[in-house]
Parts: sequence; structure tokens; C-alpha cells
Amino acid sequence: MTLKTMTNKIEWEKIVDSISPTSLFQRWDWGEVQKMCGITVLRFGYYEGNSLIGIAQAGVVIAKRGNFLHIRHGPIIKNWNTTNGKVIISHLKKIAQENACVCMRISPCLENNEKNEAVFQTLGGLPAAIHALDAEHSWVLDVTIPQEQILANMRKTTRYEIRRAQKLGVSIEKTTDPTSLSSFFDLYNKTAKRHGFVEHQSIKEEFSVFAAGDKALHIIGRVDGIPIASAIILFAGSEAIYHHGASESSSIPASYLIQWEAILEAKIRGMNYYNFWGIAPTEDSHHPWYGLTQFKKGFGGNTRSMIHAYDFPLSWKYWLFRGVEWARKHIKGYS
Repeated sequence: MTLKTMTNKIEWEKIVDSISPTSLFQRWDWGEVQKMCGITVLRFGYYEGNSLIGIAQAGVVIAKRGNFLHIRHGPIIKNWNTTNGKVIISHLKKIAQENACVCMRISPCLENNEKNEAVFQTLGGLPAAIHALDAEHSWVLDVTIPQEQILANMRKTTRYEIRRAQKLGVSIEKTTDPTSLSSFFDLYNKTAKRHGFVEHQSIKEEFSVFAAGDKALHIIGRVDGIPIASAIILFAGSEAIYHHGASESSSIPASYLIQWEAILEAKIRGMNYYNFWGIAPTEDSHHPWYGLTQFKKGFGGNTRSMIHAYDFPLSWKYWLFRGVEWARKHIKGYS
């Protein structure tokens, strides 16, 4: 196996679509988002002869707890086994060391099973101390079935709330205009304070990059012209992804109607799936994501689970890094 730096977006996207189409964070466009946020992005292709068999898009993350090389939703390889894995892991560890990282973290979009877990454990990986992230557990709806069947498969209360929002006069706007995000951020700030989470910092850049290619949509729910709910939907491969949401504290269920409109948009665009993104890994009602998880599951669908992120330590400082993440996970109630 040989490796090269990749510069061809078309060739890159073909590999993602053919091997791991659900790997959002290995998409070329996501690398462009990272660059806009000041992250050093490195793209590598892995070859057998002249055939490209895998890729890795890595970001050098600068963090107070310690710098690390992050390969989110990757690497992507045609056949994950210990032979291929040794070559790829060895290469990426070298890159991480060259960038003064305390560890390398990978989280490929591989099914959560003992076989896949064993590969990374054999290669020397440690399950990351951080909570499930990057939609490790997501809720996914097949949107190739008829619209009427999707409605029939929903929870009764979900169908009721969609219709109630319509009766209460919620109007829906769909836009790719970046200036519309001002209304999103107004709602997002309120939502973060209400639910006690840290706001994502790259949403503006994310929308700018994806919307430029007609791969992002801002859906706004208004009552009497005033925005009370909002969602940002990404389109990647054959999936529409509910990536960010925000809302007022209101008795009007605009968020339900927004999700229904997003599902219909996914069907119009010929998507195979509507991905509601991350859900809680258990049914524990004390989990911070429990309420959001119940909201998403009400629309029908199934759980998609990937293996947890694996760390490859490169310095004694990694154990301090790991301790910080373990403490944060427990303090925030993700354990």
C-alpha cells in the first residue's frame, strides 16, 4: 500500500459514495468547513498499485486539554482488517507526532459489532473516554416509501402535533440565503441556555460551504411572521441530515412541522434516508438527550449504531487529556 496527498475532489467523493456514504465528516466539503474555522486539514489517499482503496481526512485540533489528530467518520477503506489497518494507523500516528499531538483519534462509520471493535483493539486503540459523539448512535428514516406510509408509521402524537402546527397557522420558509441565519442564531442561543449545552461554533461556515453547492437548507417556522423554530438540513450522498435545530419555548409545535417539511424535501431531492442525527445510546430518562431522542423517534425509523471513537496515545500527556474528557462526560451526565 502506498499513500499520496489528495487534491482531486471528484475522485475523493467517489470513494466516499462507494465505500462509506454516511461518512459526513469525510466529505470534501466538510474539510473546507474545517479550514474556514482555522483547522489544519490533511487529505490522504491509500493505493494498491494504481487503485485508490481508501482515504483519510484528518484535522489537527488545537485544544487546551491537548492537541490531537482527529479523523472523524474515517478513515475510509474498502476492507478494514489488521493488515491494512497497521499501515494506515502507522502513517496517521506519524502525522500526529509531526504536529505535536498527544494522540490520534479515529471514528470510522463502521457497524457497532465485536468484529469491528476487535480490529481497532488489536491495532492498539483505546475506546475514547469522551461521550458518544458525531452521531455515533443516530435515528434514521427510510424516505423511499410512500408519504402516506411514513405518516402511518409515526407515533400518533407526532402526527397530531404536525397537524396542530398547520392548524395554528405555522408558515414554513426554506432558504439557502446565509443572511437568514441571524434568525437561527437568535433561537439557537435561547435553546442552548434553556437546555444547558455549548453552542457549535462552525454553523455559519458549514452553511456557507454546503449551501453554495445546494447541499444545505435553512427551514424556518413562523407564526405571524415571527420565527419560533428553525432547522439546518444538510444533503450528503443519499441522505438528508438534520444537523442543527433551535426553537422558542412555545406551546405551538412548529418543530414538528419543520421536521415533516424536511422529510418531504428529502423525498423531493431523491434521498434514500432522512437522518435525524444523534440520539441517546440508552433509554435512560436522565440522559441529557432523552427528550430530544423521544422527539426524533416519534417520526418513525430505526437506530444506526457505529463503533465508538478510538484513541491512539502518543505521549504521557494523553492520560491527562483522557482524564479531562472522562470528568466532563460524567459531570454532564453522559455516563
